[in-house]
Amino acid sequence: MLSIYLKEVSHFFSSLIGYIVIGVFLLILGLMMWVFPDYSLLDYNYATLEQLFGLAPVIFMFLIPAITMRSFSEETQTGTIELLTTRPIQDLSIVLGKYFACLSLVVFALLPTLLYYYSVYQLGSPVGNIDSGAVAGSYLGLIFLSGAFVAIGIFASTLTNNQIVAFILATFLCFVFFWAFSFLSRLPVFVGKVDHIVEMMGIDFHYNSISRGVIDTRDVIYFLSLIAVFIVLTLTSLQKRKW
Repeated sequence: MLSIYLKEVSHFFSSLIGYIVIGVFLLILGLMMWVFPDYSLLDYNYATLEQLFGLAPVIFMFLIPAITMRSFSEETQTGTIELLTTRPIQDLSIVLGKYFACLSLVVFALLPTLLYYYSVYQLGSPVGNIDSGAVAGSYLGLIFLSGAFVAIGIFASTLTNNQIVAFILATFLCFVFFWAFSFLSRLPVFVGKVDHIVEMMGIDFHYNSISRGVIDTRDVIYFLSLIAVFIVLTLTSLQKRKW
């Protein structure tokens, strides 16, 4: 697994992919948080990072599929997937190596945003007048959300050898698991009956729960279970070539 992980990480940063992903993410967040008047933190009367944690999932919904779309699609297209799967490496090690490599790139993109926290911390009146617990919970929620999106994206990349199709499919699945269940819970057929259960099936519900700064084991179990399900689906999709 380590060899696959190092190979994928070096591939990201030996080309423009890693730098473009991190640059685009930070540029969009920077403009939204400090420049555009409708969202600028400088126009708020209190210290908050709500814009960061509200915008990041939407950006990740497109950015993470762009990272993961080549994971297996490119291998299938070039024919190197046969060489990879015939080596003395377990399929699980291959999947986890690619998974953690993509997740590491997302975490690298998040690290510079700690400067935003430091800036808001210093701009508070008095200095430090910000809910650090909620910020820490929101960062943890973002990492869990990123882990789920990466697992979805890698699964989508095993379904086709076309990277664009893999990107579109992964974006659609990320949208479904992030927002669709929240929308479905508001339908009259569910309201007052099982609307809360339907809403709890979506990522948005658990992400918002963790973002309050309280780590609920139910939220952690949800994210880990969702990641595990898509890892298993990815393995199943890979192994179908052997059947």
